[in-house]
Amino acid sequence: MSVVLFWVMALALFAVATHVGRRFGLIPIVSQLLLATVGLPLLMYFWIEPGWQLSGAELISPVWLKNLYSLSFALLLGNILSDVIDLRLDRQSVKIALPSFCIPFACGLATAVWLLPAQPWISSLAVGLLFAITAIPVLYLYLRHIHYPAAATRRLVQTAILIDLTCWTLFAIAQGSLHLSSLLLPLAGACLPLLLRLLGLRQPLLHTGGFFALLVVAEHFKLNALIFGIGYLLCMATLKVPLVLPLPARWMIRLQMYIAIPLILTFGIVQINVHSAMDSLSWAQLAALLLLPIASKLLGNWLGLGWAGASFEGASRWRESILLNIRGLSEIVFLNLLLQQQLISPALYFALMLMGLIATLLPALAGMHRTPMNIALPARSPRANS
Repeated sequence: MSVVLFWVMALALFAVATHVGRRFGLIPIVSQLLLATVGLPLLMYFWIEPGWQLSGAELISPVWLKNLYSLSFALLLGNILSDVIDLRLDRQSVKIALPSFCIPFACGLATAVWLLPAQPWISSLAVGLLFAITAIPVLYLYLRHIHYPAAATRRLVQTAILIDLTCWTLFAIAQGSLHLSSLLLPLAGACLPLLLRLLGLRQPLLHTGGFFALLVVAEHFKLNALIFGIGYLLCMATLKVPLVLPLPARWMIRLQMYIAIPLILTFGIVQINVHSAMDSLSWAQLAALLLLPIASKLLGNWLGLGWAGASFEGASRWRESILLNIRGLSEIVFLNLLLQQQLISPALYFALMLMGLIATLLPALAGMHRTPMNIALPARSPRANS
């Protein structure tokens, strides 16, 4: 009963934090990251563990909770992948994306090899990808919040999509190469749209339902959910079948904001003893994990934006470099995926989540909450509005 009470309380705290954050002009994911990285560890240390006598392992042990986690994870990963697959390449976005991905990725690999304890090569690869990733939905929402020019918004969002597609695909291929036999079921599941077409079933909702259902199954049974998700959506794109949300957009947004994201954040954080995790990192390692991802990403963004040229007259290269450094939802899902598969340590998980919070707060801290131009944004937006 106390476990259920804890989770009800945690979801309520996230709802309150989201409401309070809006009063101060923060988008929901920033408020939720603040609560997860600061509030939850304090709550666990000072109240839940000593007062309720509950450990993180006990809080995540119920089967019903693990099933709910699988549903939430599939919902968020499915929304991110659906945005990533929706890529419309243009030369300017490629010019920005190349250094914006390559420089932080190389910096992350170097950090993993030379500054962190010895770990498997796929864990080092994952650290490099975490240095390079950009949060598509959070970036879009921030650009919409400050009424950024439409053409510039499209260019930055397409750049983020290209970077994230590269990150997710590289990791999926690397992970699949370790266990070739485990690729068969995900790849077979990814061909479901082709089977439905052969059977004459072309309803978009049926294809979408199969996508989310099989994504839950893949996550629950520790199959390669990335290979399945990317392959399935590529099949849908080839067949020109649109991804239709199973619920109205406003309900999907609320489901993500008030249940899925808080549950995933809490599920990850409560497993970590923050004090012992931080003790396992030296000050030099912690400083590197907080500063190097941001610095290398800003450098890559700066070089890419200089190569591509200004998106509109009066555009600030520095401003756009900071905007493309936004992390958030994409990084959270990636971090949880790595933690659940024990590819990163709890200390690395918490340090990179803290880095993501700082990077996501940077635009507001740099005074970028003000509107640069009062130009309408494009009507179409990414589906993952968190």
